[in-house]
Amino acid sequence: MPRGIDHLVIAVRDLDAARRTYEKLGFTLTPKATHPFGTVNAIAQLEEGFVELLGVGNSAAIPPARDDVYSFGAFNRRYLENRQGLSMLALHSLDAESDREDFAARGLPTYAPFHFERLATGSDGVERPLSFSVAFTSDARMPDAGFFTVHHEHPENFWRSVFQFHPNGALRVAAVVLAVPDPADVHEFFFKFTGQHQMRSDSLGVTLDTGAGKIEILTPVAVRGLYGETVEPNLKPRFVAIRIAVKDLESVRTGLSANDVPFEERGRRVIVPASHACGVAIAFAAESEEG
Repeated sequence: MPRGIDHLVIAVRDLDAARRTYEKLGFTLTPKATHPFGTVNAIAQLEEGFVELLGVGNSAAIPPARDDVYSFGAFNRRYLENRQGLSMLALHSLDAESDREDFAARGLPTYAPFHFERLATGSDGVERPLSFSVAFTSDARMPDAGFFTVHHEHPENFWRSVFQFHPNGALRVAAVVLAVPDPADVHEFFFKFTGQHQMRSDSLGVTLDTGAGKIEILTPVAVRGLYGETVEPNLKPRFVAIRIAVKDLESVRTGLSANDVPFEERGRRVIVPASHACGVAIAFAAESEEG
């Protein structure tokens, strides 16, 4: 059973400023939350999956990485030394420990089990627990891209309908885009990470459908043509774009124009450049086009 996209992590240097940016893009965001390992976030919850804006709140509280311990905070702090942008891809997990065992069996790097909890205050003012179990993996060829699965142990306390209504009509993550000089170099990692061995391959790159969002592994030329972003031809693989399925594009156009957010249209998609979306291009596509 393929693991679908759970959420995308966008590392930002100023969380308050990033919140304002994404509100101008038409997203409704949760209040700022603090993690026990030094990071802070705000989330755009969709009907399927979510987008996480992540900043460093207390650098001193970030645990160091070791060979057998993956430090979520340290990875994102290092990422932010070079750029803002889409730093990590998280897949949905039914059992994080089973994922960890599966990664090991497939020859992927594994790290110590990771579990954390925090309290969330509901609209009724009552604090309820949130609890997550995580299985990290990595690929040395992609030092600027992070990967993990996450099991939500109290999903009823996490999802809030009030945060799932967005003025831009956002419904779900339709795709995440990785730029890489040669997609054939890394596609096997994604087979093992997602559990999805079927792919579509053409001159632009490789696409895997997880059943809850696609992973598009594209050449720099394809990224430029499809998403309008110029990336260096000899770059280390990194995530450069997100595609969001929306109810209709007219609401997106109207909202972006009202908020003076620049955008262009390419192939029935409305695209906000990375320079105006905290380092990652945001492409909006009608749900009817995404299937």
